[in-house]
Amino acid sequence: MSTGETRKKLESRGFSPNKRFGQNFLTDENVLDGIVDAAGIEPADTVLEIGPGTGALTKRLAKRAAKVIAVEIDRGLAGMLEEEFRDDEHVRIICGDILKTDLGALLKEHAPVKVVANLPYYITTPILLELLPKENLFESFVIMIQKEVADRMSAAPGNKDYGALSLVIQYYGKPRIVMEVPPSAFYPAPEVTSSVVRIDRHETPPVDTKDPDRMFAVIRAAFGKRRKTLANAVSSDPGLEISAAGMRSALRSMGLDEAVRGEALSLSDYAGLCDRLFLS
Repeated sequence: MSTGETRKKLESRGFSPNKRFGQNFLTDENVLDGIVDAAGIEPADTVLEIGPGTGALTKRLAKRAAKVIAVEIDRGLAGMLEEEFRDDEHVRIICGDILKTDLGALLKEHAPVKVVANLPYYITTPILLELLPKENLFESFVIMIQKEVADRMSAAPGNKDYGALSLVIQYYGKPRIVMEVPPSAFYPAPEVTSSVVRIDRHETPPVDTKDPDRMFAVIRAAFGKRRKTLANAVSSDPGLEISAAGMRSALRSMGLDEAVRGEALSLSDYAGLCDRLFLS
């Protein structure tokens, strides 16, 4: 569906893109096809689509999957989609906020499912951090997100984009950038370049740590004050109750420089560091 056709479809129903929901509707046919191809949909698969919008991607998913469950927060669009897909037994439209939806109840008969989504950019990270830890529900994610965020997700230690998001995402899955998408592929055009990212969820985490939540807290503290050394950044976080001396001792035991910064450590390094800090 072209940009003009999308505009006409919305206008004919009295709709206009809602900035509050971060609505930028993907209209480029090649990109839509590329997303479906990247998702690797098989005939027996169930797909969770987040933010189906005008249904352009939904139609393509329904042709390949056994079931498409599409969650749309905009009541007007959800109603339009329910009407459009009312005779398609492959598609179920749900009006709701994905962050307030009981995904366990919704997906328990279909898990593990594949997630496909053109995510609202303002809420990308909260959605991923809500869904990724649900190990029994999801197999893979193919998502359209802001290019800057995609670069951060896939960054390695020492890269300027490497940070807390890189480590958390890579703990749960393996991210891979599939394609970049220009603003012209959307209606209305966003102000940023986008990327399609595929994340294959790990069957088991790539590192062994006794307390992942504490590890994530240390990681957030490490990157919360990037100009400080790792020891000073973590020890200055009141919620962790870790002394600078304790940090330096743990770093020395790992053969690391006491003045090392957070961006130099890998996920494996953080797992080892936290086990020394909290289990010693």
